[in-house]
Amino acid sequence: MKISKLLLSSVLLAVALSGCATPPAPMTISDTTAATPQLSTLTKLINDAGLTETLKEPGPYTVFAPTDEAFKAVPAKTLEALSKDKALLISVLTYHVVPGKVTSADVKNGPVTTVQGTPVSLYRSGNFVTVENAVVTTADVDASNGVVHIIDQVLIPQAKK
Repeated sequence: MKISKLLLSSVLLAVALSGCATPPAPMTISDTTAATPQLSTLTKLINDAGLTETLKEPGPYTVFAPTDEAFKAVPAKTLEALSKDKALLISVLTYHVVPGKVTSADVKNGPVTTVQGTPVSLYRSGNFVTVENAVVTTADVDASNGVVHIIDQVLIPQAKK
Protein backbone atom coordinates (compact mmCIF):
# COMPACT_ATOMS: atom_id res chain seq x y z
CA MET A 1 0.00 0.00 0.00
CA LYS A 2 2.80 2.44 0.91
CA ILE A 3 4.62 1.73 -2.37
CA SER A 4 1.51 2.36 -4.47
CA LYS A 5 0.80 5.64 -2.62
CA LEU A 6 4.40 6.68 -3.15
CA LEU A 7 4.22 5.71 -6.81
CA LEU A 8 0.91 7.56 -7.24
CA SER A 9 2.35 10.65 -5.52
CA SER A 10 5.41 10.55 -7.77
CA VAL A 11 3.29 10.26 -10.90
CA LEU A 12 0.99 13.11 -9.80
CA LEU A 13 4.01 15.29 -8.98
CA ALA A 14 5.59 14.58 -12.37
CA VAL A 15 2.33 15.40 -14.18
CA ALA A 16 1.89 18.58 -12.15
CA LEU A 17 5.45 19.73 -12.84
CA SER A 18 5.24 18.98 -16.55
CA GLY A 19 2.04 21.03 -16.76
CA CYS A 20 3.79 24.00 -15.20
CA ALA A 21 6.57 24.10 -17.74
CA THR A 22 5.97 26.82 -20.29
CA PRO A 23 7.67 26.66 -23.64
CA PRO A 24 10.19 29.45 -24.21
CA ALA A 25 8.79 32.45 -26.03
CA PRO A 26 9.97 32.68 -29.63
CA MET A 27 12.92 35.03 -29.93
CA THR A 28 13.18 37.89 -32.41
CA ILE A 29 15.97 38.08 -34.95
CA SER A 30 17.87 40.48 -32.65
CA ASP A 31 17.52 38.09 -29.72
CA THR A 32 18.41 35.10 -31.88
CA THR A 33 21.65 36.62 -33.15
CA ALA A 34 22.54 37.83 -29.64
CA ALA A 35 22.01 34.30 -28.27
CA THR A 36 24.25 32.72 -30.94
CA PRO A 37 27.89 32.82 -29.80
CA GLN A 38 29.35 32.65 -33.35
CA LEU A 39 27.42 35.84 -34.26
CA SER A 40 28.84 38.12 -31.54
CA THR A 41 30.56 40.48 -34.02
CA LEU A 42 27.36 40.83 -36.04
CA THR A 43 25.37 41.47 -32.85
CA LYS A 44 27.82 44.20 -31.80
CA LEU A 45 27.62 45.86 -35.23
CA ILE A 46 23.80 45.68 -35.20
CA ASN A 47 23.88 47.47 -31.83
CA ASP A 48 26.43 50.04 -33.08
CA ALA A 49 24.25 50.77 -36.11
CA GLY A 50 21.14 51.22 -33.99
CA LEU A 51 19.33 48.36 -35.74
CA THR A 52 18.61 46.21 -32.68
CA GLU A 53 15.06 47.51 -32.21
CA THR A 54 14.36 47.34 -35.96
CA LEU A 55 15.21 43.64 -35.95
CA LYS A 56 12.76 43.15 -33.07
CA GLU A 57 9.87 44.59 -35.11
CA PRO A 58 7.28 42.22 -36.63
CA GLY A 59 8.92 42.03 -40.06
CA PRO A 60 9.14 39.38 -41.30
CA TYR A 61 12.79 39.53 -42.30
CA THR A 62 15.35 37.11 -43.65
CA VAL A 63 18.85 37.79 -42.33
CA PHE A 64 21.99 36.34 -43.84
CA ALA A 65 24.20 36.45 -40.74
CA PRO A 66 27.99 36.35 -41.15
CA THR A 67 29.90 34.48 -38.46
CA ASP A 68 32.70 35.95 -36.36
CA GLU A 69 35.13 34.00 -38.60
CA ALA A 70 33.63 35.72 -41.66
CA PHE A 71 34.26 39.13 -40.09
CA LYS A 72 37.88 38.15 -39.34
CA ALA A 73 38.38 37.71 -43.10
CA VAL A 74 37.28 41.30 -43.84
CA PRO A 75 40.24 43.65 -44.33
CA ALA A 76 41.01 45.72 -41.22
CA LYS A 77 40.74 48.90 -43.31
CA THR A 78 37.16 48.02 -44.28
CA LEU A 79 36.15 47.26 -40.68
CA GLU A 80 37.72 50.53 -39.56
CA ALA A 81 35.73 52.42 -42.22
CA LEU A 82 32.53 50.75 -41.01
CA SER A 83 33.25 51.70 -37.40
CA LYS A 84 33.72 55.36 -38.37
CA ASP A 85 30.76 55.72 -40.77
CA LYS A 86 27.38 54.73 -39.33
CA ALA A 87 25.58 55.22 -42.67
CA LEU A 88 28.06 52.87 -44.35
CA LEU A 89 27.65 50.35 -41.53
CA ILE A 90 23.85 50.47 -41.87
CA SER A 91 24.21 50.05 -45.64
CA VAL A 92 26.38 46.94 -45.25
CA LEU A 93 24.18 45.41 -42.55
CA THR A 94 20.90 46.01 -44.41
CA TYR A 95 22.52 44.42 -47.49
CA HIS A 96 22.32 41.19 -45.44
CA VAL A 97 18.55 41.55 -44.90
CA VAL A 98 15.75 40.60 -47.29
CA PRO A 99 12.14 41.61 -46.62
CA GLY A 100 9.87 38.64 -45.93
CA LYS A 101 10.60 35.20 -44.56
CA VAL A 102 12.62 33.15 -47.05
CA THR A 103 13.43 29.68 -45.78
CA SER A 104 16.04 27.60 -47.57
CA ALA A 105 13.25 25.62 -49.23
CA ASP A 106 11.74 28.90 -50.50
CA VAL A 107 14.95 30.08 -52.21
CA LYS A 108 14.47 30.64 -55.93
CA ASN A 109 17.63 30.97 -58.01
CA GLY A 110 18.20 34.57 -59.03
CA PRO A 111 18.28 38.08 -57.63
CA VAL A 112 16.29 39.32 -54.65
CA THR A 113 16.26 42.92 -53.45
CA THR A 114 17.70 43.59 -49.99
CA VAL A 115 16.44 46.11 -47.45
CA GLN A 116 19.46 48.21 -48.46
CA GLY A 117 17.97 48.43 -51.96
CA THR A 118 20.56 46.48 -53.93
CA PRO A 119 19.82 42.95 -55.14
CA VAL A 120 21.78 39.88 -54.08
CA SER A 121 21.90 36.60 -55.98
CA LEU A 122 20.45 33.56 -54.25
CA TYR A 123 21.13 30.03 -55.40
CA ARG A 124 19.85 26.68 -54.15
CA SER A 125 20.68 23.17 -55.26
CA GLY A 126 19.15 20.58 -52.95
CA ASN A 127 20.13 21.65 -49.42
CA PHE A 128 23.06 23.77 -50.65
CA VAL A 129 22.25 27.51 -50.54
CA THR A 130 24.39 30.53 -51.36
CA VAL A 131 23.87 34.27 -51.26
CA GLU A 132 26.31 35.98 -53.62
CA ASN A 133 29.56 34.04 -52.95
CA ALA A 134 28.71 33.22 -49.33
CA VAL A 135 27.67 29.71 -48.38
CA VAL A 136 24.81 29.20 -45.93
CA THR A 137 26.41 27.03 -43.26
CA THR A 138 23.34 26.89 -40.99
CA ALA A 139 19.96 27.43 -42.60
CA ASP A 140 16.53 28.21 -41.22
CA VAL A 141 17.22 29.42 -37.69
CA ASP A 142 13.64 30.35 -36.88
CA ALA A 143 12.76 33.63 -35.17
CA SER A 144 9.41 35.12 -34.21
CA ASN A 145 9.80 37.79 -36.89
CA GLY A 146 11.54 35.88 -39.65
CA VAL A 147 14.45 33.57 -40.24
CA VAL A 148 18.25 33.70 -39.92
CA HIS A 149 20.68 31.91 -42.23
CA ILE A 150 24.26 31.80 -40.96
CA ILE A 151 26.78 32.45 -43.74
CA ASP A 152 30.54 32.12 -44.09
CA GLN A 153 31.31 35.54 -45.65
CA VAL A 154 30.47 39.19 -45.11
CA LEU A 155 28.56 40.66 -48.04
CA ILE A 156 29.81 44.07 -49.14
CA PRO A 157 27.62 45.98 -51.60
CA GLN A 158 29.28 47.48 -54.65
CA ALA A 159 29.88 51.23 -54.37
CA LYS A 160 27.25 53.15 -56.26
CA LYS A 161 28.63 55.01 -59.25
